[in-house]
Amino acid sequence: MAKKYILKRVLPDEPVTKRPISDVDFKIDYKNILNPAQYEAVINTEGPVLVIAGAGTGKTQTLVYRVARLVEMGVNPQSILLLTFTRKAAQEMLRRAAALIDSRCEKVSGGTFHSFANLILRKFANRIGYPSNFTILDQSDAEDVINLIRTNLGYDKQKKRFPKKQTLYDIISLSINKQCSIEEVVALQYPQFLDFIDDIKLIKVEYEKFKKKNALLDYDDLLLSLKELLEKDEDFRKYIHKSYKYIMVDEYQDTNKLQAEIIKLIGGTSRNIMVVGDDSQSIYSFRGANFKNIIDFPKDFPDAKIITIEENYRSTQAILNFTNQIIALMKEKYPKTLYTKNEYGVLPQIIAAQNTTLESKFVVDKVLELREEGIALQDIAVLFRSGYISYDLEIELNKAGIPYRKFGGIKFIETAHIKDLISFLRILNNPVDKISWFRVLQLLSGIGPKKARSLTDEIEAAINHNNFSFKSFLDDKNVPESTFDLFKILNEASSKSLTPADKLTIILPFYEKILREKYDDFPKRLKDLEIFLAISERYRSLSSFLDGLALEPPTQSVYDIESPGSEDEFLTLSTIHSAKGLEWHSVFVIGVVEGFFPSTRSSETYEDIEEERRLLYVACTRAKRNLFISYPLVMFSRFEGLTYSKKSRFIAPIDQEYYEEWIINEA
Repeated sequence: MAKKYILKRVLPDEPVTKRPISDVDFKIDYKNILNPAQYEAVINTEGPVLVIAGAGTGKTQTLVYRVARLVEMGVNPQSILLLTFTRKAAQEMLRRAAALIDSRCEKVSGGTFHSFANLILRKFANRIGYPSNFTILDQSDAEDVINLIRTNLGYDKQKKRFPKKQTLYDIISLSINKQCSIEEVVALQYPQFLDFIDDIKLIKVEYEKFKKKNALLDYDDLLLSLKELLEKDEDFRKYIHKSYKYIMVDEYQDTNKLQAEIIKLIGGTSRNIMVVGDDSQSIYSFRGANFKNIIDFPKDFPDAKIITIEENYRSTQAILNFTNQIIALMKEKYPKTLYTKNEYGVLPQIIAAQNTTLESKFVVDKVLELREEGIALQDIAVLFRSGYISYDLEIELNKAGIPYRKFGGIKFIETAHIKDLISFLRILNNPVDKISWFRVLQLLSGIGPKKARSLTDEIEAAINHNNFSFKSFLDDKNVPESTFDLFKILNEASSKSLTPADKLTIILPFYEKILREKYDDFPKRLKDLEIFLAISERYRSLSSFLDGLALEPPTQSVYDIESPGSEDEFLTLSTIHSAKGLEWHSVFVIGVVEGFFPSTRSSETYEDIEEERRLLYVACTRAKRNLFISYPLVMFSRFEGLTYSKKSRFIAPIDQEYYEEWIINEA
């Protein structure tokens, strides 16, 4: 007997699950959990939406509930793309969304721009002329490549000052992220090097050739390659448009021009793009971030819905009244006035100290006073425009025995010993990685730059003739004896069945001998090797481990962050740039003096001044209950000696009803 079937047509790109049609059909009571502005941002799922979320207004909660609502509507989670500026932020949002609904939310495509680009390019590497096991260069690696090219072209022997490797990298990177020419970047930021425009362009050309030849991509290449594929490859573009139907971007004020163009290209015809950010917290132009992206979003999408979230859940009204005044004089902005249902609280204090020593002593005394009132040191932060401003304070903190940690310094991934280990792993993953070979070979006794370069060329030649293997070098009598053990452990660690931790377990005994000879402080650095091994155990494949290190590197190092009095409890000292997104019960902002905040270097253009104003706004909005702003009346300059100073132009115009003012003199 023939079986009977019921056929039901499923239309392409439409979710099978029936979508709820009213709030009563949803599991979550969105309307009563969220405030009206948050609710409006969550329910507007179709078409372009710009959400201006002021400091402390629950931006993350809004994104979490919007993910949950889309999933409840029956949208395929994998067709939702959530782009954030750290992988941790994306993971936390999706974890919270899953707790609200179910595990479907964890299937949402979430991550950073760079991790998303890497994921896509690994699948389509052949379309950009790369193997799928390409190596990602971090900034210091990219600078080393540029320096190699700079030297090979003879620019290290110029009679006239020629840009260093860091400057060359910055020029090339900014031209890509800002989508402008080398000429424009040099004219605006490095006019002293205008005579070298053609030389810099030549270095860029050679840098691109080197990366292509050695299967290397730097951070900028990830984004640029993705953009070019979207623009030029119609089949690829259709694949992306079919794969991602709803796009959300966090911290849109921090995107650069390249990232904004990628978003427009991914959005396709559906244009279901929601960007969330705060124009008043755009402070990363030195990284290529473009303030105009968030300002011009309504121009890019004329039908965009603009939603402003102003209810603050972090600070007291007294602090908000003060911070609202800081940005009141900004000319280019989305109007907003933050308010709260929290208590009014105490007024912020502006403290004028006779000199920097008294300013530091005030901070120390006030920190001790707050500590006695039951405020833990972890709930207190001292913020500053530039790292050197805290030097005097650090002396006073040491005198008072107050433990502290300073943030904004060298990252774990940038320490020399960790970079050494990563180079071993990169060679195993991509034997054509010339820079990693050059670094590792120079770790060996008796091998300097010249010999390392010669051996690297031999390895490259063997690879080009398709007869390369680590074992083949063990049998080569022309290879120096000093390299025998290196090739032996590389051969042993090259087995594809080994996990990253297994490979490191083979490499570490070999490297530890080098570490003990190379560094006098090797006991501290040995602890970092243990941390690095522990991190590797989270990964099953070497390529995913290396991608994780390059795209979302660990930041803390035993070697770098230990400070005097390494207790569990510590006071936070931080640059404002490193403090964005964080909050504390009590916040001190020091050195808020004209000429330093804004800095004299930032007072050349209107745009620079406005970013400095936003920087102060970010600092002050970190405070929940207490805000102290201080500056010295007399400062020492090595050029002018003792000079009289005045408070920053950003706080001078604020009406005195919004703060208390104090002057501290010698007793």
